[in-house]
Amino acid sequence: MYKTFFFLFNAIGCLTFSGDCLAQQTTYQKTENGIVIQTQDANQNRLIKLDVIADKIIHVTVGPISTFSNQPSLMAIDRPSTKIKWSVVEQSQEIVLSTDSISVVINRNNGNIVYKDQAGRVLLSEKENSRSFKSVSNNGEASFQLMQAFKSPSEEAIYGLGQHQDDMMNYKGKQVLLLQNNTDVAIPFLLSNQNYGILWDNYSITKVGDVRTYQPLSALKLFDAEGHEGWLTATYHDTKEKNVFLKRAESDIDYSFLSDMNKFPEGYKLEDGLVNWEGKVASGFEGLHHLQVKYAGYIKIWIDGVLLVDKWRQAWNPGSAVVAVKMLKDKRYDLKMQWVPDGGPSYLSLKCLTPIPEDEKDQYAFLSESGDEINYYFIAGKNADEVISGYRNLTGKAVLMPKWAMGFWQSRERYKTQDELLDVVKTFRDRKIPLDNIVLDWQYWKLDSWGTHEFDKDRFQDPDAMIKKLHDNYHTKLMISVWPKFYTGNANYDFMNKKGFLYERNVVNQEKDWLGFTSTFYDAFNPAARKAFWELMKKKLYVKGIDAWWMDATEPDIHSNLPIESRKELMNPTFLGSSTKYFNAFPLQNSKGVYEGQRSVKPNDRVFILTRSAYAGLQRYGAATWSGDIASRWEDMKSQISAGINFSLSGLPYWTMDVGGFSVERRYEKPNEIDLAEWRELNSRWFQFGAFVPLFRAHGQFPYREIYNIAPENHPAYKSMLYYNKLRYRLMPYVYSLAGQTFKDDYTIMRGLMMDFGKDKAVNNINDQYMFGPSLLINPVYQYKATNRPVYLPKGTGWYNLYDGKYFAGGETINAASPYERMPIFVKEGSIIPFGPELQYTDEKPADTLHLYVYGGKDATFSLYEDEGINNNYEKGAFSTIQFNYNQQSNSLTIQSRVGEFKGMLNKRIFKVFLINSKSPKPLNFEQKATQTINYTGKQITTKL
Repeated sequence: MYKTFFFLFNAIGCLTFSGDCLAQQTTYQKTENGIVIQTQDANQNRLIKLDVIADKIIHVTVGPISTFSNQPSLMAIDRPSTKIKWSVVEQSQEIVLSTDSISVVINRNNGNIVYKDQAGRVLLSEKENSRSFKSVSNNGEASFQLMQAFKSPSEEAIYGLGQHQDDMMNYKGKQVLLLQNNTDVAIPFLLSNQNYGILWDNYSITKVGDVRTYQPLSALKLFDAEGHEGWLTATYHDTKEKNVFLKRAESDIDYSFLSDMNKFPEGYKLEDGLVNWEGKVASGFEGLHHLQVKYAGYIKIWIDGVLLVDKWRQAWNPGSAVVAVKMLKDKRYDLKMQWVPDGGPSYLSLKCLTPIPEDEKDQYAFLSESGDEINYYFIAGKNADEVISGYRNLTGKAVLMPKWAMGFWQSRERYKTQDELLDVVKTFRDRKIPLDNIVLDWQYWKLDSWGTHEFDKDRFQDPDAMIKKLHDNYHTKLMISVWPKFYTGNANYDFMNKKGFLYERNVVNQEKDWLGFTSTFYDAFNPAARKAFWELMKKKLYVKGIDAWWMDATEPDIHSNLPIESRKELMNPTFLGSSTKYFNAFPLQNSKGVYEGQRSVKPNDRVFILTRSAYAGLQRYGAATWSGDIASRWEDMKSQISAGINFSLSGLPYWTMDVGGFSVERRYEKPNEIDLAEWRELNSRWFQFGAFVPLFRAHGQFPYREIYNIAPENHPAYKSMLYYNKLRYRLMPYVYSLAGQTFKDDYTIMRGLMMDFGKDKAVNNINDQYMFGPSLLINPVYQYKATNRPVYLPKGTGWYNLYDGKYFAGGETINAASPYERMPIFVKEGSIIPFGPELQYTDEKPADTLHLYVYGGKDATFSLYEDEGINNNYEKGAFSTIQFNYNQQSNSLTIQSRVGEFKGMLNKRIFKVFLINSKSPKPLNFEQKATQTINYTGKQITTKL
């Protein structure tokens, strides 16, 4: 590892700066973009480097010794040198570095840093003496466990940090574990409602927030069912609770991984079991405790008779939940937990965190397993959008997805034959169900040929002809599943292995996957391995005309359900160093190889990747992320709302989920009448929600997820799903303009309410509502048989019901009607929404007539973005925008002159304008008479409405 050495002379004499000799003692040295500081406190003797990246972005590096590493960042991009105006002043106890927008105040003794705005208001402070560097060795590599804490005022709310399944919006006072796992995505970017962000440039497993270690349940006082202290009573039954297999004392409940299966009673069959834990718990502390449960199968937890957890997850992919419980010191609370494993092996653990100590309540921290130094970026902004723009300044622009990706995708686990896949697409077209993309999931290869990238000829007789028919006859794109995985014994494995491009440990261990074969993954940190991996994809798949890539298991999930130390062993060493140091960055490097590989072949074609995991910077590689193998349950649907919002607040704009959930309870496989009714309603409600996330796709295990397989066409479920599918396509001018704005202006499509209504403190913790673009308030219905739901309408503006145009004042919670076929959607006062023609696929016909719905009461604006939709000419400026402005006072609409041009652009079009206001509501009906009809030729025109 290369080091850059800085020699700071703090004794008698002078320090030279650019030829100037200072006659006084100093403690900093100027560099090209900032300063380097040597602290004076013997107990905190650190070397600190501040780099001015932009007017509101400061890069902070703190070394544990008098050196800095010279390792390039994987998440931050190289950027051309730009001259940023900044200055530095040395005071008696402080050094102040200032730009035109912010100042950074460094305590010259202990190195503590405070960030302030132009007015001197504190934006963020490091907590005094909170840095720590603990020397560690990872596979013989010297490193440090790193921690940095920041002060956090009581009114602060924190967001981002990737995608997690804990149903939380605001992470203040909680712990977020940044660990790549199926359904959990680690992104080390924190966004504060105080209008700043922190990008933590580290690749190891990291805790954020309350970084204490969860303790075993025995950290609490336990009492069994008869009052004996020290344990709970665990009773192992059969599933009907008629026969007791064993009753025993248990003080810790930790069956987290495959290696823990031997802890269960010998001879007990989990697949036929039911376990009850009963007794009482007490704590030596008073306050808010957090219980963390990891579960597979059915789990219920009661405390004092109140049901706090009622969940299910498939046995092979456990879920997790965190429950907050207020406890009085030494008071005993009844505890009951019931678990039905629903398969085997299955997983369960229950751990706890006692209340946050008083001296840690005013803080949050980052604690990383491994790194050379503390390394982070402070990003300030006037609002959340500016902060996210700063994040993309550092990590790269979000490239524009192809327009077809904004349409509907159909998928299932899995289409087993060529005929089956083509028949699904034909049925969509015959039934007039809009569709742009069909997804071919895993096992299109022969059973023992994973990693060959070859179709099984017995089931896919002519994949070239299949793809051509999809393109030419059905106007449908094909996305195909590709894993970073290779079975031993095939030519691709042998090639990659001979080159030294594969992780070897899983093969040496002779571990079998769930299909019974030995496999391993390639080392995506190796540039040559990434190039070779792409060449294999190109040779066998890309040349056939594949449109997009489904990059599965990119955590990487080399072997499921192993302890994290075992997972790290399986990818050790990486090309760059210890897997402990680089664990979380695998999905970023994997997407980098595919993106750069495809662009090297066809540089003007847009790359599109869907990946199960992500890391900071992924947006620059044409990649979106989905939320993994979630369950088909109402609570899982609800948890996707906050998961998707926080993912978007992490700076990555393209997110999606398996509409309907992936894994299915057995009761739905051969449902009775009652279960079938719930299945249909669950899918309807999820579909309504799914139409208003950045990417709209249905996927899952059996039962099949095509809407005609869920319900007949005369059923409310079918009608509702078809309605929202068509509405998504009608909204394509709006949706694609948001995508264009995401590229041009670093916009965020799926928006937490704090982004647009930050002054309304009531929105800070709302985890089940969000804005889709600037105008649409989305409120998914996630309770069975609900026909209404509470909806908070943020204050500061009025709101219109999308469907009937009825007006509501903001700043109140209403009981919104939610009939089976409709999800409550409200439009922000002062909005313009363009609707296009009814479509069967995104490029079926030009949007030569647009319906402009103008929601009055306030001035409104919208910028319509258009380009060629499939190539990268937009990067060279080949796009157009048309600005619409509504003036409330004059009741007029101005359509500005079109700016820009591109091949195939419409020079003339018709705008049908519909004005809605509080006194004149109008339903969403494209057949009704327009308020005005405007013939537009590209020149500015103003019309009175």
